[in-house]
Amino acid sequence: MVPKGKLIIIGGAINTGSFAETQFGLPENMNFFERGILKRITTESINDTQSRFEIITTASLMPEKVGEEYIKAYAQLDVHNVGVLNITNREEANSDENYERIKAAEVIIFTGGDQLRLSSIFGGTKIHQILLEKYRNEPVVIAGTSAGAAASSKNMIYQGSSKDALLKGEVKITGGLGFIDDVIVDTHFVQRGRIGRLLYAAASNPGILGIGLGEDTGLFISDGHTMEAIGSGMVILVDGRNMADTNLTDVEMGQPVSIKNMVVHVMCDGDVYDLNDHSLVIHHPKVIPIG
Repeated sequence: MVPKGKLIIIGGAINTGSFAETQFGLPENMNFFERGILKRITTESINDTQSRFEIITTASLMPEKVGEEYIKAYAQLDVHNVGVLNITNREEANSDENYERIKAAEVIIFTGGDQLRLSSIFGGTKIHQILLEKYRNEPVVIAGTSAGAAASSKNMIYQGSSKDALLKGEVKITGGLGFIDDVIVDTHFVQRGRIGRLLYAAASNPGILGIGLGEDTGLFISDGHTMEAIGSGMVILVDGRNMADTNLTDVEMGQPVSIKNMVVHVMCDGDVYDLNDHSLVIHHPKVIPIG
């Protein structure tokens, strides 16, 4: 079944995925929407600037501040019909009031923070179910940055140091919110050197595509399979379908893992990858000579 909704997953802002959760102030993060990511979320929604937005700050340790900053950012894009939902437990994720707010929303954005909070608080609740139904059956836009992006897929990385990622057992994977199958998403990818985490994830489950999102970079996913790179940085894809060999099952816990023949792609703004046939089309912008 081809979903009618659109999914936008973002690797984070300059530092940790939302304006307030960074050592920088809002001015240094202006490129987060000036480069078009937050604006793209708006223009892809059914009523553009008049759409109803709900910002879900559940993953954040500073939900009030993060919510305020998103409202400010969207106000500068002339979007004013914005609400903030700081759902902190499963009872709230099952409440009729919050359910109705999500049901009425045309854009839902999950902020950064801890993705395990998202999966453990929302998994199997009324809000989770209505989100999945809306994504399948309505032209809704669901977006996630940082933790919100990591939790968007069926499989989710929730723990594992970058330095020791290719030691057996270091990377921890659990179930995410399940908007998209057959992929696993990691964020702050280039800045935090997380290639090992994605290589391990792909080696342990070669049937899934590893997606590493750089900061101020995202993927716009339409029809459930067409992925367009957006933003100023890079998207790294790790494809293990043709992996020739690994010693993952042979080594002891904590020992290094060997991998043979893992395929890696690099995407930048405008490149398109199709999950159905695993094809990548690179965008070649026309260079205009100076003078």
